[in-house]
Order: sequence, then structure tokens, then C-alpha cells
Amino acid sequence: MTSRREFLKAGAALAAVAAAVPHQAFAQAAAPVAVFAPSPGKWRNFEVVTTLDVAPVDGKAGPAQAWVPLPSYTAADWFKPGESTWKTNAATAKVEKDPHYGAEMLHLVWAEGEASPTVEIVSKFSTRDRATDFSKPGTPAPLSAEERAAFLKATDLIPVDGIVKVTSDKITAGKTSDVEKTRAIYEWVVENTYRNAATRGCGTGDVASLLASGNLGGKCADLNALFVGLVRAAGIPARDLYGIRVAPSAFGYKSLGANSPTISKAQHCRAEVWLDGFGWVATDPADVRKVVLEEPPGKNPMDDAKVLAARKALFGSWEGNWLAYNDGHDIALPGSNGPKLGFLMYPQAEVASLRHDCLDPDTFKYTIKASEISA
Repeated sequence: MTSRREFLKAGAALAAVAAAVPHQAFAQAAAPVAVFAPSPGKWRNFEVVTTLDVAPVDGKAGPAQAWVPLPSYTAADWFKPGESTWKTNAATAKVEKDPHYGAEMLHLVWAEGEASPTVEIVSKFSTRDRATDFSKPGTPAPLSAEERAAFLKATDLIPVDGIVKVTSDKITAGKTSDVEKTRAIYEWVVENTYRNAATRGCGTGDVASLLASGNLGGKCADLNALFVGLVRAAGIPARDLYGIRVAPSAFGYKSLGANSPTISKAQHCRAEVWLDGFGWVATDPADVRKVVLEEPPGKNPMDDAKVLAARKALFGSWEGNWLAYNDGHDIALPGSNGPKLGFLMYPQAEVASLRHDCLDPDTFKYTIKASEISA
């Protein structure tokens, strides 16, 4: 746990280096370095443009179809999806919804023989920072029995028994409240995992394999899924949210923002826990490990000022420079005979029933661009 003295030291150290942070040209420029402490404030409006040019897979041409995630998650206090529109030469373009989680996607099917399958999708949304004041519990509307069950159950990649349950029980031993148990799991994930730069994309989120290997390295879809699995195994509802960074960090953290209008590789998942008296609470232990590895100058020690500030803030808050697509798992793509997806965070496409590598936007030929707009 970070003491008040350590946090004040972190703030002083950050203030001392504020003048050294370069000016950001994107999204009205990031502010000088400040202690990382998001709090609810002004809503910001964004537009994201996703363009696909669906090429043959491995040189094999044939019927083409694609599935593109749309912002479909809603949270009245911090995220409001807007309208999505598109232009395409597809024979059909239909918004489909996952029957279990409500994750929405645009499903496109091109006529056989279409030489250049293409689509441009424009999605608008509003977002803002969020934070929980743990000193002021309230009376949020309780989860329904169905919701509680949904956010406690196992998924294909996130079991809540076996090694996950054993590990969760060890971490939470002696803790009594859900807040204490969740915080203990958060601190354990921060202390015992690491961000592995060699992991493709955001990782796979295969929690049991991660724990069984003893090598707790990965990226956000691995580390935050591990956190969610351990929390669910402790009997506390939790979920991953899948999305993409759309703007620089207002606190000057280069590693915690999109630092270019082109965000094709800026996907990021976050995690939430349901705590009685507080409702859904923002968490992101994976981003703490990202600050450790990537925040300039890189490979920062755990007692670095920026790491301490992020570690404190990311249990209970996060910054509104991010689009939330959905909280879905085990997604079956309509019209496809291919395997289910562990999560839907990237555009997907198939040609002649062969699936594109969604983690290679250059070969797949998709681009995603973000801009901040007026209301």
C-alpha cells in the first residue's frame, strides 16, 4: 500500500519534472505532468473513424465478410455511446448484438466477386474521467440476481475454480470486506505480474494457463483478466471492458494515452469490480505495469513517482481518454464457422472462410483514427 507520505513525495517529484515533458500536438495537447488523479469533470466528445479494405487471406480470394465492434457500452456517469454510421460497397451491412453480453458489431457481407471490399464507419461518443471516493459509501442500485450471476461466472478463458480459486483464497486470507479483498488482489497483481513487450496485441486473456505457467507476463487482456478472475473467485462481481485509447493523457503520461490521431494499435481493456456501497468501481492494474515498463525513460522502479501515483489512482479511478466497446466474452461471430473470440476489441474479417490476423492492421488493411469534436 502507498502511504500518504509516499504519495506526497510522488507529487513533489512529479512537479519537479513537469517542465521537461514535451508538448503534445494531438487532441488539444496533453497538460504538463501532474499527479495522476482522474476525477469526474467535463464531458468530452469524440469521433472514431474505422476503415477496412478487406484483402485476400494468404492469397486466396473468395467471399468476404467482416465484423467491426461498435461502441455499445453505456454508463450514465462516465460513458455515452452515440450514433454510428457507415459507407460501404457490401451487399449487406447489419448491426448484430451478442445475445449474452449485448456487445454490438457491424456485420458486413460482400457479394462474391467484389474486387475491393471496403467500409468506413464513423462512431461518436462522450466520455469523462471517473473516480470513487471510498470514504463516502452511498446507495447505488443493486445488481439484479441475473447480473450478479453473469459477473461471477467463469468464461472460456477466465475460470473461477482450480488454480484461480486457490490463488484468490491465498491473496484474500484474513480480509473481511469486499473492498479489502479486491484491493489485496489489485496489489497482488501489480506486485507479481509484469508487462511483456513481446506479447502480441493485448494478449489472449487465458488466465489459468498464465497462472499454471508461473510466468505472469502479458498485456492488458492478460493481466486485467487475471485480476477479474481472481476477484470473481473471491465471490465479488467483476468484468473486463474492451476498448481503445483515443487521446493523450491529460496528466502527461505518454504510456497511458493515444499519442497520434491514428489509433489502429491503441486497443486497451480495463476492469471494473462491483462493491456494495459504491457500485461499479474502475480499476486497471495492467496500466500500472505499463507505466513501469514504458513510461519514459522506461523500466521504472516500483517506487518511481509516476508509478506510485498511477498505482494509487488506478484502484478506483481512470481517465476518460478511452472508448469502451463492450464487456463481452466468448463471442461467436454471426455468419462465421470459425472459432469464438475470447473478446471483441479488434475488427475481424474472413475471406473464403479464412480469418484475417486482427493483430496485424497493416496486412489486414484497417485503420482507426480518433478526433475530439464539439458537442
